[in-house]
Amino acid sequence: MKQNGYEMIIWWSEEDDAYVVDVPELPGCMAHGATRQAALRNAEDAIKFWIKTAKADRKEIPQPRGRLLVA
Repeated sequence: MKQNGYEMIIWWSEEDDAYVVDVPELPGCMAHGATRQAALRNAEDAIKFWIKTAKADRKEIPQPRGRLLVA
């Protein structure tokens, strides 16, 4: 799944009883939700927050590479 230019990997977590979304190009950027749609919305918010924080900290923001070759 790819939105906002960054690839997102989504899966169901039995342990968390929720859908989990990982944004591998942005270290530590993850989100979850009770439904796939909620998890994706939360991931979009997490991406925006990650980028905002990186800008405030003057850190490099990786350009979206699209589909990952290795996950």
